[in-house]
Amino acid sequence: MASVILRVAGAADADEVWRRYVTPACWPSWSPQIRSVRTDGDRVRGGARGEVRGHLGVRARFVVDSVDEEARTWVWRVRVGPLRMRLHHEVRPRPGGTLTTLRIDGAAPVVAAYALPARWALTRLVRP
Repeated sequence: MASVILRVAGAADADEVWRRYVTPACWPSWSPQIRSVRTDGDRVRGGARGEVRGHLGVRARFVVDSVDEEARTWVWRVRVGPLRMRLHHEVRPRPGGTLTTLRIDGAAPVVAAYALPARWALTRLVRP
């Protein structure tokens, strides 16, 4: 098991970043590796299940473990076939914008492969 922590700051307002994060329909607008999302709700919530569709037919199933609206944190498990990750998200206001943190837990090759596109997506997430 390996972990990596990504921190990305940007000028977008923390409330807006949080809204983009917890609204699955928004994910393709800031996460270029996501083409579409199918889930059982309009907003991320504990116990929610769904599927993220990526390029080249990649489909990742997910389950949201927890969401803390007040602390602006959420955790979910993602699975593509035998590959699994657990993703811990956090949004914090900072002077001039937002800091978002993502901890990726999983097998070392999976974590390493996902870190670069995740950083790119987070950079887009915190843009105004």
